[in-house]
Amino acid sequence: MRAMTAHGQAPHPPEVPGSGPAAAAAQGLILLAHGARDPAWAAPFERVAAAVRAQRPAWRVSLAYLELMTPDLLTAGTVLAAQGCAQVTVLPLFLGVGGHVRRDVPALLAQLQADHPGVHWQLAPPIGEHPRLLQALADIALGVVPPPPG
Repeated sequence: MRAMTAHGQAPHPPEVPGSGPAAAAAQGLILLAHGARDPAWAAPFERVAAAVRAQRPAWRVSLAYLELMTPDLLTAGTVLAAQGCAQVTVLPLFLGVGGHVRRDVPALLAQLQADHPGVHWQLAPPIGEHPRLLQALADIALGVVPPPPG
């Protein structure tokens, strides 16, 4: 039986190391979301991952979850290392910086570094700290209230 993503779709098949357009780049990106019990929760994150893959076909992009869903960060990182990625950036898709981002994710990255010392692991700031996302959230908030008449 084939594994399914949290949204009930078959995941992208892993590429064979040394094949396809991503082979020369050896650049990996892990989009790290929190995870939830409801599989539908993952749908927006799956769309983000699909959009990144479409715009950067040479990158090896994985969507991983901190808890409750699979793959987890260690599994996703191990797969990218096995696919020949020399550098992997982890982008937490978290709005705020809490204990997960301050403690849990760095500890998991330290484990990946120990397990795969030939790979450069980089932790990007959480997406919630990015000025463009903050502005987009403000724009959405401003748009939900109708402007005053006249």
